[in-house]
Amino acid sequence: MSSIKKLAGQTLWYGVPSIASRFLGYLMNMALPFFIVQPADTADLVQVYTIIPFLNVLFSYGMETAYFRFSQTTDKTKLFHTLSLSLLGSTILFSALLWMLQGQIVSWAGLEAHPEFVQWMIAIVATDTLATLPFAKLRQENRPKRYAFARVAGIVINVLIVIFFIGIAPGIIQKNPDSLISLVYNKDIGLGYYLLGNLTGSLFTLLLLSREWRGFRFRWSMPLWKSVMHYSYPLIIVGLGGMVNDIMSRLIYRHVVDLPAEQANHELGVFANIFRIALLVTIMIQAFRMAAEPFFFSKSKDEDAQRTYARVMKFFVIAACFMFLGTALFLDVFRWIFIHLANPAWAEGISIVPLLAMGNIFLGMYYNLSIWYKLTNKNSYGAWITIAGAIITIVLNIVLIPVWHYAGAAIATFTCYLFMMVCSYVLGQKHYPVPYALRKLIAYLVVSILLYLLHLLITYFIPNNFAVSIIAGLLLLVAFTWLITKTEAREIKALRGK
Repeated sequence: MSSIKKLAGQTLWYGVPSIASRFLGYLMNMALPFFIVQPADTADLVQVYTIIPFLNVLFSYGMETAYFRFSQTTDKTKLFHTLSLSLLGSTILFSALLWMLQGQIVSWAGLEAHPEFVQWMIAIVATDTLATLPFAKLRQENRPKRYAFARVAGIVINVLIVIFFIGIAPGIIQKNPDSLISLVYNKDIGLGYYLLGNLTGSLFTLLLLSREWRGFRFRWSMPLWKSVMHYSYPLIIVGLGGMVNDIMSRLIYRHVVDLPAEQANHELGVFANIFRIALLVTIMIQAFRMAAEPFFFSKSKDEDAQRTYARVMKFFVIAACFMFLGTALFLDVFRWIFIHLANPAWAEGISIVPLLAMGNIFLGMYYNLSIWYKLTNKNSYGAWITIAGAIITIVLNIVLIPVWHYAGAAIATFTCYLFMMVCSYVLGQKHYPVPYALRKLIAYLVVSILLYLLHLLITYFIPNNFAVSIIAGLLLLVAFTWLITKTEAREIKALRGK
């Protein structure tokens, strides 16, 4: 149990920047309804932040996971030098190529109103890529506090810039046009300050990681690089497919929905806002991934590795169910905020959040299950699973969005992640059997869904009563807590060391 407690502790530390990033970023995005009256006005910003994850995968091409894998068997210094040189050279090459193609990118993405967004996007991706290996080094060396500090510091700079230039500066300039702030503020940039804040935060983070670069030397090992690339190239497909599954609905939404351009932009802005609520569940998933990947590799040689992985999965599902219920049972809180404090238009489609949230839980379970192909050097299986998931995502989005709009996109996400999870489990049990407590895992997921449906039933028979909705949600959450404490009493006692 000590290893589980260690993983939980590291997840907490990695969770600090993840929670801060997600929560503060979420607050910034949630502030959009207060700064921007119409959801359609945010469509270009949504489009850019939909493209960035794709570029992140291409620019980093699996080097992070490869670093964890090869650090178990290779000299870490030589590995860091070789992979750093690889990323530095490729980042310069990819950035230059995108810079030359920025006109085509603007046209393809429909960003004619804000072509400068593409330039800032390229700079953000390049800067974040150069921070990839230093962050991986911190994780591999079990230095989560240093990791958390660097992440949070960059996030704070990002948030402060966005709040100042979007929330504070316009009011000051309006009252005092000759203020010194007018020298640095440009109203034409508008929501572009989200990107500039992001870029400034990323640059500051890279500066804080300079200590990790001090030992870097221009030393290259071609045999090592070839071995790493052979291992990591399927991870590029995994990463790109994962991005397709994650953001395809937002990337193509206004291109496939059968609506006038203005209404399509409106729905894209609303859907992106809905998606952010569901992403509250992924706060825990992201934190877990940061700690789990190096942990899984470090435990791979232990005799009881599979039993450890099974326990990790169980605790992960329990935590994910709590996050699901904490979101799904209290949707009326979000709805109230949008209706009474912002524009009611932002509350459209909020009922699909639980479907998106459960889909993200399946994604988190898939991340747990995917360790089998990374440990057995069968990354090609992961690539094929992800490609299949991407095909499902693309087809369902194209077919369902024109018919059911937000709900169609949510169904596509849910179906894709469910398929990937089941597929990875079946193949994993064949190639690297892990004794997962399958019945318990299914039971906890089913109970969580039933509690949400019971809450829906209560609010259906007692409609438009905010107090009843909140009280019912709290009671159902307490009921699930009681179930877990009774069912897992022995495990909880062991974790406490009693």
